[in-house]
Amino acid sequence: MNVTLLSTGGTIASTETNAGAKPTQSGLELLEAVPELKSYATFSVESVAQIPSFEMDAATLEDIAGRVGELDADPTVDAVVITHGTDTMEETAYYLDVTVQPETPVILTGAQRRPDEVSPDGPSNLLTAVRASEAFADRDADGTFVAFDKELYSARTVTKVHTSALEAFRSRNAGPVATVDRNDVVIHRPPRSETRPIETTSLMATVVTIKSGSAVTGDLLEAALENDTDGIVIEGTGLGNTTAGIADAVHDAIDAGVPVVVTSRCLEGRVAPVYGGDGGGERLREYGAIFADDLSAQQARLRLALALEAFDDPEAIQAAFTSFDRSQSATDQT
Repeated sequence: MNVTLLSTGGTIASTETNAGAKPTQSGLELLEAVPELKSYATFSVESVAQIPSFEMDAATLEDIAGRVGELDADPTVDAVVITHGTDTMEETAYYLDVTVQPETPVILTGAQRRPDEVSPDGPSNLLTAVRASEAFADRDADGTFVAFDKELYSARTVTKVHTSALEAFRSRNAGPVATVDRNDVVIHRPPRSETRPIETTSLMATVVTIKSGSAVTGDLLEAALENDTDGIVIEGTGLGNTTAGIADAVHDAIDAGVPVVVTSRCLEGRVAPVYGGDGGGERLREYGAIFADDLSAQQARLRLALALEAFDDPEAIQAAFTSFDRSQSATDQT
């Protein structure tokens, strides 16, 4: 099996420096630290970036997508493994799944402990990613996944749930796609993309996320409008509700032609326009807000930015959030 490793930095490649921990190790060094990897695949190694993932910007994401697209079209490449920081790993995975929709399995992995700390988890996670790559390629898998702590997660459902624990990730509303043990890769549901694509990689549109909560006013949203924001994502409470102040600002935004997408700060479940009142979801729906099913705020922000670049029609932008096709079947399996 031929695997291309794309390194981007992150904790898995970081060591302590006088200015704090920074990515210092190359992708080749990461491979050489796990000799067992050679028994599973032949590797080519490329560096796309050397940054902590909290510094991931639009240009770097677009570079990663461009290279993944090229590798996906190369018949000699059986799988792509991307080493990446954990802070925004889920966002890169989702972005790739929406924009590239790879037919070759693409698996992101990283670490919570650096190589120079006691019991680093990077080698195990990298081995998990490569072993899963082999199993997924044998199953003609497609799409983007995250490999961490012996489990494989769909880009559509994965999120980071702990700041420092080794079991850092889980799937919202669904279990893992596969589990890796000592002897095998156990596949729980078909390893495939669970997102609907959007035909662009551009993140030029400016999308702002506003979080609702007790006593939050609409001032931040109004300020975003004054700064010519292209789109707004509201991380509401519960089923997708906000304070009255935010709801008033949502009304102003939509009147000004700025699309507003509603998500929930809850980890699991879907948003729905159920409640009335000054800031209830039903009031937001009446104003014209788009409800984002079970997308997280970070996923909705990426999706809205992409939709704004891909579509001029407000109905098409709304349809990008209201029709998920394959993602629905993933949720229903759990």
